[in-house]
Amino acid sequence: MQNEDLNSKLNKRERYKARLRPYDYFSEFESLDFENLGEGDRFFLQDFGIFTTDFLEDEFTMRIRVPAGRLSAQEFSYIADVVDEYDLTIIITARGGLQLHELECDNVLEIWKKLNTNGLTTWQSFGDNIRNIVTNVYDGRGKYCEIETYPIIMQMQDYIVKNPRYVGMLPRRVSIGVSGNRASVTSFFANDLYFALALKDGVYGFNVYMGGKNTEIAKDADIFLLKEEVFDFFKAFVEAFYLHGSRFSRSKTRLFYMIENIGLKTLKQHIEKEYGKTFESAGKIQLEKVVFSQHEQLRDGTYAYCYQTDFARLDAKEMKQISKLSLEKNLDIRLGIDQNIYLLGLPDKTTPFPSPAQSATIITCAGSLCPYSFWSIKNETKYLPLEKISEHSISVGFSGCIKGCGRHRHTDIGLVGLKTNNFGNTDGGARVFVGAVHTDGLSISRMLFSMVPLVHLHKTLDLIIELYELSGYKNFEEFSDAILNKFSEEFLALWLLANLTTNKAIKLEPTDSGFEYEKNLLKETFSEVDFIESIEEKFAPSVSALAKKLWTVAGADPVYKPKLNRVNFR
Repeated sequence: MQNEDLNSKLNKRERYKARLRPYDYFSEFESLDFENLGEGDRFFLQDFGIFTTDFLEDEFTMRIRVPAGRLSAQEFSYIADVVDEYDLTIIITARGGLQLHELECDNVLEIWKKLNTNGLTTWQSFGDNIRNIVTNVYDGRGKYCEIETYPIIMQMQDYIVKNPRYVGMLPRRVSIGVSGNRASVTSFFANDLYFALALKDGVYGFNVYMGGKNTEIAKDADIFLLKEEVFDFFKAFVEAFYLHGSRFSRSKTRLFYMIENIGLKTLKQHIEKEYGKTFESAGKIQLEKVVFSQHEQLRDGTYAYCYQTDFARLDAKEMKQISKLSLEKNLDIRLGIDQNIYLLGLPDKTTPFPSPAQSATIITCAGSLCPYSFWSIKNETKYLPLEKISEHSISVGFSGCIKGCGRHRHTDIGLVGLKTNNFGNTDGGARVFVGAVHTDGLSISRMLFSMVPLVHLHKTLDLIIELYELSGYKNFEEFSDAILNKFSEEFLALWLLANLTTNKAIKLEPTDSGFEYEKNLLKETFSEVDFIESIEEKFAPSVSALAKKLWTVAGADPVYKPKLNRVNFR
């Protein structure tokens, strides 16, 4: 009776797993009718790298695991051939993998077989699995690298992929980052499990951080591991999460919520039991802020070239071009979690071919290629001040929904594209976030505006960057820590709106803190501004009123045709 009660509380996906393990489902894989898939089929197919939904049942997505972002030129070229043959769309994911779109029910199985029998794997790239394991693009070759992590990552991948106990059987997905570098192109604190370079008693190893996700920062677990111990810890972690993670409410099954529920101390005890020995306390994390250039010198004196993709989009022609050059010059191809391609081993600061976009520091979600995205995020980058973003190496995360696949809470400026009818005859808008101190994992960004119409986004971001330029700080993250994070979100929003109203850009210099200080600063600086609503007790009503006055669209947005009437969206 007790088991029946527990089973009734399992979330829907867990009830499917209880009836049939995903690994055992694989025996039915080749006999599937992809034109008539059931709900259970759609769940199970994710464990083999195939995604489809009931409301877009004729469209399929396939994801290829690329451990540590490393691909041979031959593998890259072969994938390009598949893309070309079937006229597919391909993007680099925010986990440094590759994703194929626009597969159809009559070719999805054929494509799956081609990829999985030619040295590649799509297994466990979706679903409740250990997802693609990531590291720094300069792993093993960069001048900031102290420990090469690729051998560790391959141990992890070989252990987990096609392991009957774990294929699709974890309570929820787990993202893992391992970096042996003192400086990284992007932050890894959004991972569920992060092994960060650390130093203890003069020996390099890794500190462990747990519980991160796209909208939260992983917490310091106070554990230090030598590089030889990481794989055993990984196995112990996977088993502990498998045994003790929640399988009830689907929205509360990530590791973050497990820590919230039982505490980090209890989670460590579960892992320690599987690990078989007592953990050492953490060492000193080794992280420094570095702005990387398009041509980066490597340890051996050769150079890396960052090929900036078209906001993660690729085509077969450029993939073959990159593969050909890599074969001719004996270059390493690496996919970054910044969605760019790095070519390592060039003899000098050569630009083999120009990049198609200014996207080096911009991470975007799949946009219109994902059924959950509200907008074609990759196209909406036209609303960003790309030249200024590039000039100052400002990191931008642009997500198409609040799931946050663009990691908008872990970048200098974060954006979430949503629909709005708050400002008249337009339906494109973005939430705006700033203030993340992401290099050291100290804080996620804070929301400034719940919605800025896309037609006003460029000017708004331009102003934010101009205030950064006036501050004199050497990078945006320092500006956030020293200036933006000293003020409340509502004050910052009102300060920006007042500047926009008066066509000014007035430097922010905090000399005090608290509501009264912020209120007086606004009154003294913008005495000519009508804040519409009173700011005597709170700022929020004035933020809303001033935004509507400033951003209500009287005419038509030329980008969106035909004209849209004011309607209620879901």
